[in-house]
Amino acid sequence: MINFTHYLPTRFVFGRGVENQTGELVRALGATKVLIHYGGGSAVRSGLIARVEASLDAAGVKHVSLGGAQPNPRDTKVYEGIELIRREKVDFVLAVGGGSAIDSAKAMAHGALYEGDFWDFFCGKAKPEKSLPKGVVLTMSAAGSESSDSCVITQAATKTKRGLNTELNRPLLAIMNPELTMTLPPYQIACGATDILAHIMERYFSNEPDCDLTDRLCEGTMQAVIRAARVMVKTPTDYDAASQLMWASTIAHNDTLSVGRVKDFASHQIEHELSALYDCAHGAGLAVVFPGWLRFMLKKPEKVMRLAQFAVRVWGCEMDFEHPEKTAALGIDAYVSWLKSIRMPVTFAELGAREEDIPYLAKKVKRPNPDGTVGKFYALNTEEIEEIYRLCL
Repeated sequence: MINFTHYLPTRFVFGRGVENQTGELVRALGATKVLIHYGGGSAVRSGLIARVEASLDAAGVKHVSLGGAQPNPRDTKVYEGIELIRREKVDFVLAVGGGSAIDSAKAMAHGALYEGDFWDFFCGKAKPEKSLPKGVVLTMSAAGSESSDSCVITQAATKTKRGLNTELNRPLLAIMNPELTMTLPPYQIACGATDILAHIMERYFSNEPDCDLTDRLCEGTMQAVIRAARVMVKTPTDYDAASQLMWASTIAHNDTLSVGRVKDFASHQIEHELSALYDCAHGAGLAVVFPGWLRFMLKKPEKVMRLAQFAVRVWGCEMDFEHPEKTAALGIDAYVSWLKSIRMPVTFAELGAREEDIPYLAKKVKRPNPDGTVGKFYALNTEEIEEIYRLCL
């Protein structure tokens, strides 16, 4: 294991009805005026926003609201939120929703205290040095943004999707009632489960040796997600399955499962270009990209044993010690079968992506490595990124 520092400032309040504690929990964090940021009309129609507002009123906490968060959150909404925060002298940002509302809220909280353009943080021109405190009332199990150091925003004019990692992204409060996820359509539940699994896989595929503890934590969490997703897409009101997915979404992306190891995250960067260009769901894009990435890695002899371990420990494949590449291939097949079983797209055509766009997509992929490549498990150049996209056809 490599050296690590792991710090989580987030307080998790989990269970039935906990959204009714929002006011007292936010007030305990020093909030006097809250911006409630949420997505579409479902949060209003369900009565959730009214319950949150009533809880804040009962606690004596003032509030203003801003709806309109949407999948692949846009910079345009962030600018609107920053202006509202400044005008209303808001001192706490509360996201009510899933990853899109949470990521928008994070960007607003940073931008409100920054004299320049908040996009500077996402294009690498500046790093946030301060941010407003923030909390979450979670309604979708997927992104894990409720306690992660990550935030992803799309620049609408250029269709450029970029992420920002900073400890300032971590909310101080995550209010998590699994019942709030039960009204989601099965497709959104499946997209969320796919994203959760991908977050774990980005950590699991690491070159760091002797990480058996986090390997086992990853494997157990992946198996729990696989089982719970199968149940919940058929029976969204199953509280136990909803609970498993909600907590898995949190630990999958707050670095609990990545301490002592190096994360990859090439597949996420490759997918970001799909959801930026085609505005598809992030989880659906990952369902297409990750099998392609695995098939590419199967061609690398030095990576085969890791893929075979994934096949055996996560998917229950029998190990062929003479031909581990066959075992690894069976694991990829099992993963794709699971994606199909929860009705996720697994090809470019199913996603609505176009083969002729591949060169454009590959060139736009963010390259965080100093040598202009992406990925830590295996560093990918432009030609190799194109190959992965073509393996998704």
